[in-house]
Amino acid sequence: MTTTKAVSGRTHRPRTWLARKRIKLRRLYHGHRPSALRFQMGVLVVDLAIIVLFIFAPVLRDTPAYLWLDYSVAAVLALDLGARTFAARHPWRYLRQPFVVLDLFILVTLLFPQTFVNLGFLRIVRLWSLSRSGFLWRPLRRSRFALYETPARAVVNLVAFLFVATGFVYTFFFRRGSGMTGYVDALYFTVTSVTTTGYGDITLEGPGGKLTAIVIMITGISLFVRLAQAVFKPTKVEFPCPACGLRRHDPDAVHCKACGHLLNIPDDGND
Repeated sequence: MTTTKAVSGRTHRPRTWLARKRIKLRRLYHGHRPSALRFQMGVLVVDLAIIVLFIFAPVLRDTPAYLWLDYSVAAVLALDLGARTFAARHPWRYLRQPFVVLDLFILVTLLFPQTFVNLGFLRIVRLWSLSRSGFLWRPLRRSRFALYETPARAVVNLVAFLFVATGFVYTFFFRRGSGMTGYVDALYFTVTSVTTTGYGDITLEGPGGKLTAIVIMITGISLFVRLAQAVFKPTKVEFPCPACGLRRHDPDAVHCKACGHLLNIPDDGND
């Protein structure tokens, strides 16, 4: 017989087994207990291993083990997406978030690798997705290296772009019979274009190749500028102002520079 308890004038019904599992899973993904932190670190390690596999996927595509690896990654990604959706307070709202939509697209390319063979390089965008979702930076925020989150984000954005561009160049210009040598050539061309070095020993043929080089150079320069700004500008800390909401302040700030509100930024004890 189901019993109820009166709590503060309201009727409280005991949670179902399914609701308890959702709460437990939500605490694992978002909690701060040691068990939750270990779980989150394990998920992060798996995510990074998958991204490394995505980086080398264009070269592995012609190997006998490729389909096995592809479907194995699809199973892991589907399990993770299902668990996150199940744990979310509002599952449909969670599924509409941009980084979740991107993961769903990546899952489709994994399930149908032959159909989306020319779009496989876009899987590397998951590195950017992890960065945007904040999951990649949670361990960093709980350490003494929290001040380096901004430059680390800039590095991740640049690395993600480099390998997405490399995958595109390899897929459409170097893929046929070139293997690892062609992939290295694609990476070499991408880096020389991004840095505007332009040795000229490797070029892309035709108008499409020239347009590709232009896009890589313009986007790469923008990302390099962002990285330089993140590295050389004064270090800031993340601490929302209670009055105006400004999030970034000098480490020794006493008052908010936007509204003058008195701040109480925690001191982690580092020099």
